[in-house]
Amino acid sequence: MSSASGALSIGDLAAATGVAPATLRMWEARHGFPVARRGAGGHRRYDADDLARVARVLDGRAEGLSLAAAIDRVRTWAPSAPPSLFATLRERQPELPSHRLPVPAMRALSHAIEDECLARARRPIVAGSFQHARAYRRAEARWRELARTAGLAFVLADFPGRRTPRSGPAEVPVEAASALRREWSVVCVDANYTACLAGWELPAAGDTRRFEAIWTTDPEAVRATLGVALATAGPPLAERGETLLRGLANPAGGGAAATLALANRMVAYLAADGRRG
Repeated sequence: MSSASGALSIGDLAAATGVAPATLRMWEARHGFPVARRGAGGHRRYDADDLARVARVLDGRAEGLSLAAAIDRVRTWAPSAPPSLFATLRERQPELPSHRLPVPAMRALSHAIEDECLARARRPIVAGSFQHARAYRRAEARWRELARTAGLAFVLADFPGRRTPRSGPAEVPVEAASALRREWSVVCVDANYTACLAGWELPAAGDTRRFEAIWTTDPEAVRATLGVALATAGPPLAERGETLLRGLANPAGGGAAATLALANRMVAYLAADGRRG
């Protein structure tokens, strides 16, 4: 039995977890889980993450959860996903300077990326990490506008459950132990434009909340960061996002002109926020 991506047959998955193939098919038909990829000849194929999710469903059942509740608990769980958007971006571009920014500055930089995305991207994939649902609710009107023309839009926070509003981004709950619960991030990937801001909240020091933050328009780094967000979102959002990414080939990110335009917008928004303060 191989654990390579998409290499497990339904028989392999059944043998590894003790759940009969007929039961796995019933779960898929009734609950949309586990989500199978179709290999050559249309056969179901799974990977190591699916094995871990099924095992966790069984753990939930042993703890007294209903089958539906146990499955809902693992839909957004990505056992092999890297733990942090910030760490992924830092690993991809270690030369990027980091800045310790208060909340108003993070908001100004986020708005700059979002507005450039609206101005330049055609059908982008956009993702945001908000820590808390209440923070997303304050920005929800902006993100509904982003989602209106996006190929895919989703947000990560401590939501009580998964939601897919008809006129807004998908809302994906993040577990309390996840590093994403301390992160503030905005990611936009499109054939014409790529940009990402990622920050993690520093331990409290007085009354001012601060984030260590980095940003980039480098297509490879931005795509890698989006990949972590998609993995955290879990199927089927991850599969949809990966399909869209394959269709984008290698986005150019707009080059130096787009980077300069974003930097200028960031400076203008920061200056405007400073005048208000």
